[in-house]
Amino acid sequence: MFRGATLINLDSKGRLAVPTRYRDLLNEESQGQMVCTIDLHQACLLLYPLTEWEIIEHKLSRLSSINPFERRIQRLLLGHASECQMDGAGRLLIASTLRQHSKLTKEIILVGQFNKFELWNEQLWYQQVKNDIAAEQSAQEPRYLSGYKTYLYSVVIKHVNKM
Repeated sequence: MFRGATLINLDSKGRLAVPTRYRDLLNEESQGQMVCTIDLHQACLLLYPLTEWEIIEHKLSRLSSINPFERRIQRLLLGHASECQMDGAGRLLIASTLRQHSKLTKEIILVGQFNKFELWNEQLWYQQVKNDIAAEQSAQEPRYLSGYKTYLYSVVIKHVNKM
């Protein structure tokens, strides 16, 4: 499981050094093989261990190539997917087209998201966090997550507001 946000520098070749706390897990889970693609809703990249990406790819293969909406999702995710192999120094080369798409420069943020990472331009990340917090604070009605009332959500917000 990947969690937390880490500031990382891209080198001049567009490589990022994977934090050491994840390297053994990634080598064990997918022999250091990763797949990077665009996010359909945010200005970031998604970085999956190969084993996790294969699950996504299987789901994408079951979508209809006749349905324009489903075909568009396939085209965007698969068309931008790029394999990355972690080298002996724990670095991953991110394709230049993907770096340009998400405006990745020297300083980026690696954000753990359970089974994958998000890669963000540092300034865009901090703006996104600010926007997300503002949106949550302005929410007036109860929310539903995966069919469950967000009782937990309201408890967390109350706790955060007391801090």
